[in-house]
Amino acid sequence: MLFKTASALAALYLTNLISAAPAAVSSMSGIHGKKAVAGLRPSSNSTSKVHNYATVDITYQGGPIMTGAITVYPIYYGTWSATQKDIVSTFVDGISSTGWWNIEETYTNSAGAAVTGPVSVGKEYDDNYSLGKSLADNDIETIVSNAIANGLPTDTNGIYAVLTAGDVAETSGFCSQYCGWHTYATINGATLKYLFAGRADACLSSCVASTNSASSPNGDVPVDGMISVLAHEIVESGSDPELNAWYDSTGQENADKCAWTFGTTQAATNGGQYNVVSGGKQYLIQQNWSAKDQKCEQSA
Repeated sequence: MLFKTASALAALYLTNLISAAPAAVSSMSGIHGKKAVAGLRPSSNSTSKVHNYATVDITYQGGPIMTGAITVYPIYYGTWSATQKDIVSTFVDGISSTGWWNIEETYTNSAGAAVTGPVSVGKEYDDNYSLGKSLADNDIETIVSNAIANGLPTDTNGIYAVLTAGDVAETSGFCSQYCGWHTYATINGATLKYLFAGRADACLSSCVASTNSASSPNGDVPVDGMISVLAHEIVESGSDPELNAWYDSTGQENADKCAWTFGTTQAATNGGQYNVVSGGKQYLIQQNWSAKDQKCEQSA
């Protein structure tokens, strides 16, 4: 998993691009808090693969979790249509009312408080390519800092979601090593959580569950695909916001353990596939790992 230096540049958590078998250890590989390359989306696009992490329990390491109301602040970097933004905001605003979110509530701290939410979408921020169309991991923190300087609140129980348009390259490894990640940093004197998820227009085969437009429940393949990555990073931010709370002995966080598994799907209104209804819209999102049952689940 990607890392920065320990204090000012905290460890980045990659969305696991799970392969059918464990990736070979390389000079970039490591356990919790370090960069790991686990391969891209399974080429078979199977939704029933059993991950090798499924026999490894996730455990509490003593760090903080996100308790109470959580606000997600979408930062739209680049060109986004109103319809695309609505797909995102509707999902975020409805997520904590789903059975899928109930899985997240199995994660507690030493006092027994759980990641309950509710989750809501906060103020949005549009960034018109302020750092160009080629970004590195370090640029994501700058984008968050700029958004706060220009109107977003400094919210210690918020998650700042940097969502890049399809013509933006995140050159540190997006599409080749990962589809997203989350981390935290000190910004404005506060410890803030943020994440990166890219709209994978240029790498649908790597970061989208299905490249078939007929399988996209909201009629937008890149955005629908990104929603699953966003969901992944939100729940990891909740259960492991400072990278020292919940993960297994191999370094996998809750969503990592269930990446690219979707459980039972249904036919969407437009003929696509979905497994969750959030805010009245249909979405296809990955399962999450239950700390109570120690397995991937679709709802609890």
